[in-house]
Amino acid sequence: MTLIAGRGNTTATCITRLSFFRSFVGATPFHRNKGEDSCWPGCAGAARRKRKSAWPPKAIECDQGQACQSVQKELSTKLHEGTIDSSLVYCIEPYWMKVLYQPGGGRSVPNAVSSLVLALDERPPHTTLTRWLYEELRSAVLDRRLPHGMRLPATRDFAAQYGISRGTVVTVFEQLEAEGYLIGRAGAGTRINANLKRHILSKQTAQPRIRKLPTPLRGLPRGQPARPFRHYEPALNEFPIDVWARVASRRLRRATSSLLGSGDPRGYAPLREAVAAYLTSSRGVNCSADSVVIVSGVQQGLDLVARLIIRPGEAVWMEDPGYFGAISAFRQAGAQIIPVPVDKYGLSIFEGERLYKDAKAAYLTPAHQCPLGMAMPAERRMALLNWARRARSILIEDDYDSEYRFEGRPIPALQGLDRNGSVIFLGSFNKVLFPSLRLGYVVSPPALLDSLLALRLGVDFYPPNLDQAVLCDFITEGHMGRHIRRMRDMYAVRLSSLQFEARKYLGGLLDISPIHAGLNTVAFLRNGILSKQAEEAAANNGIEALGLDRFSLNNRIAEGLLLGFAAFDEHQIHRGVVSLASALEQCAHESKGASSRRSSES
Repeated sequence: MTLIAGRGNTTATCITRLSFFRSFVGATPFHRNKGEDSCWPGCAGAARRKRKSAWPPKAIECDQGQACQSVQKELSTKLHEGTIDSSLVYCIEPYWMKVLYQPGGGRSVPNAVSSLVLALDERPPHTTLTRWLYEELRSAVLDRRLPHGMRLPATRDFAAQYGISRGTVVTVFEQLEAEGYLIGRAGAGTRINANLKRHILSKQTAQPRIRKLPTPLRGLPRGQPARPFRHYEPALNEFPIDVWARVASRRLRRATSSLLGSGDPRGYAPLREAVAAYLTSSRGVNCSADSVVIVSGVQQGLDLVARLIIRPGEAVWMEDPGYFGAISAFRQAGAQIIPVPVDKYGLSIFEGERLYKDAKAAYLTPAHQCPLGMAMPAERRMALLNWARRARSILIEDDYDSEYRFEGRPIPALQGLDRNGSVIFLGSFNKVLFPSLRLGYVVSPPALLDSLLALRLGVDFYPPNLDQAVLCDFITEGHMGRHIRRMRDMYAVRLSSLQFEARKYLGGLLDISPIHAGLNTVAFLRNGILSKQAEEAAANNGIEALGLDRFSLNNRIAEGLLLGFAAFDEHQIHRGVVSLASALEQCAHESKGASSRRSSES
């Protein structure tokens, strides 16, 4: 057996780096058997054999494999000392390391460069194990503490080395691979991406956290690929992006100077007409284009409405449990939030009047209560309208995902029953189409419209015209209607799949509430498992599930999790349920042990 010093490799860039590599090992090592060609088929060197300036290679006799082992050892040492460009290891390892053999054994020499010695900071309190490991590895890549091109240990070895579960390591590796920091190939392991963009590599640390988030928003994953069971994300891989691209391309080719110029604070007029027609026909909303204001989504609409109708110290009824984004908007406006309990029909008017009779406003999700999922019947809606008329209050109706109703006809909006201008209606296209669209709407009573527009002018003047024009064409050409109908059928199947898998694997651990609309469902925990405990355990197993305690103001809610199903196919739902069951079984065991200890102490 002979070591061949050649220039060949599958990666052409290795040729340009050859002189640097040879400066410390003397030659680029390859194996060949006696009588074989002097380089590997398909390598860059094979293409250059006929050029005498680049060939022939220099042969070095291998003394029973000892030369191979010494070169490997020196390479590992140089890599850890930082005196070799680690990307060279990435280039040559698939051919060099894999063809080294120990004398007579016929098996590969262990890959010394895949060992990892990395000091990890202590996990901060209230940070999940998955998030901590992700941030530590990402920071190590950006700080170059992990050389680019370096091979990482197998997930099983990594987990054993750091004393964590393999599932957590797999989740973190998959996340980093999705973001481009790692590259995984079957049979070749996982490596640090050697071709990260320079502007990424120049960062010294991971992206800074927003440290003053309201408590319900802390720890929520943002800007990362969805994992089961993210509650707010639609099926983005099913969105007809080719149709959207055609519509956008045509619109851009026909763009006029007025479209490229400044816009109307109410929004693009043709889009407002399309939204008014859509809401009138599909949601029973009583509106015209003049009463529609285009915003970036429900959250911006809530912020504008809260500052418009509420003065600091004035009371607002808030569903309890309820949407934490609304709670945040009202608190920033200085409102006194009155937590009103929710019963099986929605917000309880009796409890609201008992707690604060003449509140300035009330926030509602009548079509699909957030997070519990019930729909408010007509009798309760009429009672709320009567209360608003008597108290001269405003009802804020958040219609966040009512398009997706799986049984019966869509329930008409509360605003369509209003005859006194008491309801402000909010909605969004971000869940219907895709979240980064950032377009929604506010349907305002006429008496409040001018004040709303004046407030809007102080925020961002007007929404982006081009995006509005593309969305307008998408709606008027019928694409959105077809997409909604297709997604409604798909989401119904995925909900059924989640319910089936939950009955099979989660019996005795949680009960999924029967729902008829939306992108998510609530699941109530059993066996004494707490919401926060279950959420953290799920996160450690690579599962996104929000605890119901995030939505509660007075902690009177039952323990449970909010599970999204829209973004995940049947296979992902199955795997997610199995992982969640494993996490909850551990929680149940810990809860039972804690209960036994308390009983023995008493």
